[in-house]
Amino acid sequence: MGDVVTSVQIVLAQHCNGNAKPRLFGGQLMSWIDVVGAVAARRYCKCQVTTVNIDNLTFLKPAYLNDIVVQKARVTWTGNTSLEVRVDSYVERDDKERELINTAYVVYVALDENERPKKIKEYVPETEQEQEEYAGAVERKILRVYRSGPVKL
Repeated sequence: MGDVVTSVQIVLAQHCNGNAKPRLFGGQLMSWIDVVGAVAARRYCKCQVTTVNIDNLTFLKPAYLNDIVVQKARVTWTGNTSLEVRVDSYVERDDKERELINTAYVVYVALDENERPKKIKEYVPETEQEQEEYAGAVERKILRVYRSGPVKL
């Protein structure tokens, strides 16, 4: 299986709304997703990257004040200069059980020293799970192209 980058955060008061039961802001989770995803992308590309698309971001369950949020990021697909990273976010309970709260797919572009797109090595899925993720990534790529509208000449 490809390299997995892990991030761990404790939900603090500044990460929450002001409700009686403070809940993690979705935007804060999105920020953490972008950072851990970028680390996975940079480690794979061995260069700087920039976020170009958050393709799918599904909030399944909330996280609350003092929860531990664990994130796992891994590359699922590469193009010539871009790559997709899947980030799964979990709430970790005191008994160390984890509950999935969010899955996101983020697309990054590798950059050279002049901040221009840089060619990267091809990702080759090895396990059955990686092959399934890769096939899903190809479908998401087709949908992204479709949603972007007609190509302008």
